[in-house]
Amino acid sequence: MPYIDTPLEKIRNIGIIAHIDAGKTTTTERILYYTGTTYKMGNVDDGNTVTDWMVQERERGITITSAVTTCFWKGHQINIIDTPGHVDFTAEVERSLRVLDGAVVIFSAVEGVEAQSEAVWRQATMHKVPRIIYINKMDRLGASFEDTLKSIDERLNVKIIPIQIPLGEQDEFVGIIDLIEGKAYVYTSETGEEFKEIDIPQEYSEKFAKYREIMLESVADVDEDALGLYLETGNIPKDTLKQAIRRATVSGVAFPVFVGSSFRNKGIQMLLDGVCDYLPSPIDRGEIIATTKDGRTITLKPDPSGPLAALVFKVMADPYSGILSFVRVYSGTLEKGSYVLNATTNEKQRVARLLRLHANKREDVDYLKAGDLGAIVGVKNAITGHTISDVNMPLVLEDIKFPEPVVSVAIEPKTRADQEKLSQALAKFAIEDPTFKIKYDEDTSETIISGMGELHLEIIVDRLFREYNVEARVGKPQVAYKEAIGSFAKAEGKYIRQTGGHGQYGHVVIQVSPIEPDKGIEFEDKTKGGVIPKDFIPSIEEGIKIASENGPLLGFPVYGVHVELIDGSYHPVDSSELAFKIAASKAFKDAVSMASPYLLEPIMSVEIIVPMTFLGEVINSVNARRGSIKGMIERGNTVIVQALIPLESMFGYTTVLRTLTQGRGSFSMVFHKYERVPTAVQEEILKKAKGEI
Repeated sequence: MPYIDTPLEKIRNIGIIAHIDAGKTTTTERILYYTGTTYKMGNVDDGNTVTDWMVQERERGITITSAVTTCFWKGHQINIIDTPGHVDFTAEVERSLRVLDGAVVIFSAVEGVEAQSEAVWRQATMHKVPRIIYINKMDRLGASFEDTLKSIDERLNVKIIPIQIPLGEQDEFVGIIDLIEGKAYVYTSETGEEFKEIDIPQEYSEKFAKYREIMLESVADVDEDALGLYLETGNIPKDTLKQAIRRATVSGVAFPVFVGSSFRNKGIQMLLDGVCDYLPSPIDRGEIIATTKDGRTITLKPDPSGPLAALVFKVMADPYSGILSFVRVYSGTLEKGSYVLNATTNEKQRVARLLRLHANKREDVDYLKAGDLGAIVGVKNAITGHTISDVNMPLVLEDIKFPEPVVSVAIEPKTRADQEKLSQALAKFAIEDPTFKIKYDEDTSETIISGMGELHLEIIVDRLFREYNVEARVGKPQVAYKEAIGSFAKAEGKYIRQTGGHGQYGHVVIQVSPIEPDKGIEFEDKTKGGVIPKDFIPSIEEGIKIASENGPLLGFPVYGVHVELIDGSYHPVDSSELAFKIAASKAFKDAVSMASPYLLEPIMSVEIIVPMTFLGEVINSVNARRGSIKGMIERGNTVIVQALIPLESMFGYTTVLRTLTQGRGSFSMVFHKYERVPTAVQEEILKKAKGEI
């Protein structure tokens, strides 16, 4: 595909986000087909999709890694990121939303709003990403447009603007009624390329009138210009209506609703029109904030001639090209062969190649300008969240924040020959995936890997074997607890070494107190009179941060501690940064041990979908797992049980639920929050760790 220098106002950087199995990848495949980017429709079940290109994705029929691809529709360039729906790969959604200008959120017309779709909606809201809604699977048994709208209203509590309604549902879904145009479109070919425009069928006239009125009222509620016309005439002209919907969508106060069936090739062309008509361009998204070298904040416009500012949102090790740094260019122009600065690490680098991406295929380009998504080849040591800028004007953009891992397993190579290959492979995975962590346990001489769930780690192990030919033994999954403190404590740390030459001397006194666990470690220097020179304060803080990585109970990271440095002393000759770092580390460990430490465990928000006849068994299973029922939603002959359950109790639940419901139940879960482990449970956990039970 030749490089087309698309005007900024015609660029759309969008994501496809939803719950697992809502139809994200199938929708993306249809978009690529109808825009002429591909010449054959891929299907998840057939394992021949473009964006799900990994072996593991095609085998399992799920999206694991976000894929970037580009297509063109009616003069617009649409850069698409197809994101995973599974909670284990939430980092891919987080990093994608950080660089997107808009998103298409897909809901299944059968299940409505599900656990992970609610979670990604919240993520998009946090990043202030404008969205349009696409209700998919209108052809499926149990599909209901009205029930899905009700589900969106109850669970998301947002203003929606229906601009389409389905022409029939389930087996009778044959087309779409456009509420703006006042026309119906009936599909006449299997591939969905041919459809005819007809007048609204008589039997749908009442439903059309009802939803058109809802649309007009919804627009009038959020747009003053539309409100004035609506109050005067009871109607809103088409052009004014579309402009008002666009303003409401871009500002994030309302969300247009489209319908279709991606698998049956119905509704995609109208959805593409909606992306171009209502989702923002980089210009619409406006200015962004950057920080200069001297700490000042400045605003940057999406201007190709402005100062360079590009955010690295993903890093991938490619067997042919080396390390690929995926970037969103916010300002300026990134040119092949130029020298740039990694403003986060202050390293000068040469841009060897620039690529535009089409899933796992790449196209060399000479430059990427403001508003573009692409990849750089040749920039070393750049990780997710780093900023690439001009050498002469360093600028740093806001970093990307990721959730902490919740599950850990011990891993070891099967042979000594695999040891080095294992270490190298794990290190590459850690660079690519910010939610994948590696830790070496000195007490057990084990390598511990941590991730967002059992599936996340299972995929890592599978990639070790397939991509790096490493055979490894893996232990049972363990919950990645956190440790916190329940009381105030004070401790002193000294590090004194006398040798033939200069010795080592560091002495600190600290006190710790509990704060909210999600705030991590807060450090405050309250020393007076120069008892410790200011040059040593950063080393003391660093020593505390290092010590906080291993708590006193089970060696998990410590969170929710406010540390005050209140006293200490130094030696004019023997004191050093190292000495104060070690002294601070000792003091912190002692203080936390005395401050009533306790464990925090990840609590999952779980949705269990079962036939009504098995409801009693499922409720009993939730209670047996220290869970609490938060609600139940009836849908036909099935019921959706909403509960909060500790992650530790969810291991192996798929098998349990299959047995309880004779194979007719399913569940999904997303991380909710960390909560304190009950005292009796904590005592049992500690005894198990010590081998007492």
